[in-house]
Amino acid sequence: MTADDRIGQADRLYERAVFGGDGGALKPANEGLDAVEADLALARGRLVHARFLEDRVEEPRELELFARAAELYAGLGDVRGEGEALFWVGAFHQVVRDDTEAALPAFTRALDLATRAGDRLTMSYALRHLGFADHMAGRLAEARERFEESTRLRRELGFGPGVAANLIGLAHLAAEEDRRDDAAALLAEAAALAEDSGAHGVLRWVAGAREELGLPHTEAR
Repeated sequence: MTADDRIGQADRLYERAVFGGDGGALKPANEGLDAVEADLALARGRLVHARFLEDRVEEPRELELFARAAELYAGLGDVRGEGEALFWVGAFHQVVRDDTEAALPAFTRALDLATRAGDRLTMSYALRHLGFADHMAGRLAEARERFEESTRLRRELGFGPGVAANLIGLAHLAAEEDRRDDAAALLAEAAALAEDSGAHGVLRWVAGAREELGLPHTEAR
């Protein structure tokens, strides 16, 4: 159901409760509006996060929005929604607050819920950010495994920009393992995917990675 559908349903259930004397109509009405509120909080939180990525200024309500969405989805028994919202709770701690330790429980729970719900996109995000955590902790093999699994899911979904972003992470790992040719090839593939999908932001990340790793521009193999 769309938000408009749920609000319209709430209006009808209100009339049934007030004029029809059906007090039982109030519970589904409130649940429908909770679903609308949860979707809105999640969407608004993501926009606040995007603004942070642009100007790097923390807005505390970002965490409030994601936490509220997770709470509402949990109350509704919406496993998929709760998993997605918890991923973003973790992203706030890891990306905005630079506190990976605080993010790990949210990422782990998000991965569990997304797996149960069959939500491969959220699974791919949780795996990617758990991979960042492993990388920062020096667990390179574990990080590579997480990134590769995330990339596999994203390829299945046809999520080109997301695949390209993951290939950048894999290139950094390859460079740390002194596999510079592999790193260059991964970045070339990332650039090609980003170009094909119009992901100009990811292209900038590729350029930054090449500069950071001291790798030349090469064609994808």
